Amino acid sequence: MQLEESADAKKDASFICGVVEGFYGRPWTLDQRKDLFVKLQEWGMNSYLYAPKDDYKHRAYWRELYSVEEAEHLTMLITASKECNITFIYALSPGLDITYSSSKEMVILKRKLDQVAQFGCTAFALLFDDIEAEMTESDKEAFQSFAQAQVSVTNEIYEHLNQPKEFLFCPTQYCASRAVPDVPNSEYLNTVGSKLAPGIDVMWTGPKVISRLITPASIDELTEVLRRKPVIWDNLHANDYDQKRIFLGPYSGRPSALLTKLKGVLTNPNCEYGANFVAIHTVAQWSKCSVEHALDENQGSDAISAVSADIKLEQESRNGRSDDEDVSLPMLVYHSRLALKKSLQLWLPEFKRTKSMWGPISKPHVSNVPPVTFNASGQTGVPCSSTGSLEEGGASPGSAPMPTADHSSAEDTNELASDATLTPCIVDGTESAGSSSMVSLDRVAECLEPMETVESASSASSQAKNLEVLDVDDQDIKQSPLKEEMPNAADHEEADVVMESERKEEEEDYQLSVDDLCLLCDLFYLPFEHGSQGMQLLQEFNWLKLNAHVVASNPSKPSAAGSPEVKEWHHRAEKFDTMSRALNRLFTRLTYINNRELLYELYPYVWDMRGVVSLLNSYVKWLSFNQGSKQGFLSGEQEPWVFRGGLAADLQRLLPLESVNDLFLYKTPETPTRQVYTIRPYLSSDERNVYELCHRLHIARTGANFCDMEKIFHSYPNLLGDINFGAFATLSPEFCFVVEDDNSIVGFVAAAANAKEWQSQIRVAWVPEMQTKYPELFHSNSTEKSSIPDHIKNLAAKLQRLNTEDLPDALLTYHPSQLKLWLSDTVIDHSVSKRLLTCAVAALRAHGSSGCHIYDVDVCSMEFYSRLGFAELKNVTHGQDVMYFGRIF
Repeated sequence: MQLEESADAKKDASFICGVVEGFYGRPWTLDQRKDLFVKLQEWGMNSYLYAPKDDYKHRAYWRELYSVEEAEHLTMLITASKECNITFIYALSPGLDITYSSSKEMVILKRKLDQVAQFGCTAFALLFDDIEAEMTESDKEAFQSFAQAQVSVTNEIYEHLNQPKEFLFCPTQYCASRAVPDVPNSEYLNTVGSKLAPGIDVMWTGPKVISRLITPASIDELTEVLRRKPVIWDNLHANDYDQKRIFLGPYSGRPSALLTKLKGVLTNPNCEYGANFVAIHTVAQWSKCSVEHALDENQGSDAISAVSADIKLEQESRNGRSDDEDVSLPMLVYHSRLALKKSLQLWLPEFKRTKSMWGPISKPHVSNVPPVTFNASGQTGVPCSSTGSLEEGGASPGSAPMPTADHSSAEDTNELASDATLTPCIVDGTESAGSSSMVSLDRVAECLEPMETVESASSASSQAKNLEVLDVDDQDIKQSPLKEEMPNAADHEEADVVMESERKEEEEDYQLSVDDLCLLCDLFYLPFEHGSQGMQLLQEFNWLKLNAHVVASNPSKPSAAGSPEVKEWHHRAEKFDTMSRALNRLFTRLTYINNRELLYELYPYVWDMRGVVSLLNSYVKWLSFNQGSKQGFLSGEQEPWVFRGGLAADLQRLLPLESVNDLFLYKTPETPTRQVYTIRPYLSSDERNVYELCHRLHIARTGANFCDMEKIFHSYPNLLGDINFGAFATLSPEFCFVVEDDNSIVGFVAAAANAKEWQSQIRVAWVPEMQTKYPELFHSNSTEKSSIPDHIKNLAAKLQRLNTEDLPDALLTYHPSQLKLWLSDTVIDHSVSKRLLTCAVAALRAHGSSGCHIYDVDVCSMEFYSRLGFAELKNVTHGQDVMYFGRIF
């Protein structure tokens, strides 16, 4: 679809508009770049800046010429861009170690660019960003300043290349926060403005490296200094600094009045190529908007229309989309939500394109690139900041090593952050426009490009050491004997892997819709704000959490159950459940798309978000089933770098958890699966299924012949369930959760908040009931016992031990709760065990517990519980032949 051309003549006819590929990690493929060129042409854009970090000869080894194979690759790219009338701009970054005054260095630099020119390239860029502002002694003798040295080299190269029509220069001070002391008074920028050849364009990222808002006034100020209009290198959609974030929201925060004040805009989008449709298409829409309307966009009927559009879109987000009615604005007036709507309609067919993908899922980021940290404000309520992550897994294919940089000075802290806020804070369940949180990012490492928005590796390394969270290998969990080793487990897993031949693209229930894509984008919106549906998730869960006391049991007020407050709580709980089911539907539909390449790029993010929202929904159901939290929630002061970035992190921080951050570290499945596991509170009707699960799991753990074990337990079909789950379900059902797949219950977690009181209740109520149910196991004489299989005798001894042994006081001091978790080996999602444990821990934490223990851990289950963060508790048994594992939360 060709975007409409603007009739306004005031915008520069040579306006540069396109994409820069310049991130760390797996580069885009040749086919993806060719597809990009086609789309850029179709959408009326004209430029592509080549600066991928997988190309070491772009920066670290800039002096080296390209090999024959590399030359062929670049030539193919340049040819493909010309066929689509897209200007291919080749960027080189010599600033790390160039000697500006060396004639030999200049010969090498010219030779390198001459080689690229021979490939057919006619546009170039020299980048001097993120380097030390120090010169060698020889350079100091030749040049009066650092800026003069860079300008001299750039001007000479510009002349050597015969003054190409498009030649870009990226300064060392490339954003306002890096201008010393500020933009108007920067000696560096003033030198660039006065000495750089007039035909060379200067790149700029805005007030910050990642700028939430770029104002016309700030560009006017810069233009006066540079004596030319700048080209914006826009990092709004860049995600190479956080492996848990992807940005699918529309281009925003750039008033269309900028069009007359800029020479161009190049967007530096997500690492995942297919995920950039909205990011690039909305930039194209923005670039075609009417400058006449832009010049006075806060006044007149157009402004009123824009406000009306905002109101209409807000109503749509609250009450559901309205496709029958269109929100209209004057032609060529840009509105970000309307632009998003238009982009989604065009993006939907991309999901139906047949594209294959093989191998395990791996994110394109470099695995050892540390995250940028968004510091929390310390306020309670909905978190208004987003954080980085500690990502598991090995290096991504094709990823580039991350150089280590020194720490930045304190003055440079938060330099990346926009001075605008993320989203309105929620305090005491209400929006507070005045109480907003600053979103701050740590300084970009000295050696990085504008798009490489990551902090120093040394900084992240020290943080990781302080965190003391072990790397997780979920394959070890899968091998745990606690899991049921079913004969057909492999077949089950293969059946749940989404095969191309099994897609149900033609069935309506399995087809993605624009509504689904709208939800997808709202969940992964922009660095400084969540989409409307993402905010609804935050607001609803936060309200349910803060008002859980209204559904708490209150014997003195029996009529409270029918009060308006209780009805409202349950109504909003149902609303949250509806939103969770909508996300499940999006997840399932996504697994059926024909575009497997796009699936592989989006799946890790949607899988993770679905798990987080499902976890919170399970917790809401627990509050509903168990009449709320009687002791309320303790506020969490989590370290900001612990949680993953974006909406997922903000949602996780709403749980009453402080010291279980390892439970939020998941390894994405290597192959897309459509199996959805549901964790919910245990119901009395689940008893039979849970008992059958206990029976199967125990037999699988023993390794004995299945038929032989069935004969042994023929007379005691419920014994295993009574021993492993019955006491929890009878005396502490409010702390029991089950996990089920599409067919049956496949796991459970059971806990008792006060293990000492629970043990007393066992002796008073549970053991007598077992004695009545199994008299021969408790009161039989030696003759009768001889006919009982030894395996049954050993299990009976466990029941009898509950009546005779006390839990050690040393154990209960820090681990007052008792817990048990079992999971079937048919569960192919290895994050389920962590999510299941998280539900139980959150429930225990809400009731004031600060730690739990596992009673009588055997050798078979040690590894399983260790991988869930439990450690052996030594010196607490006082001679008992019992092993305890525990963890504090």
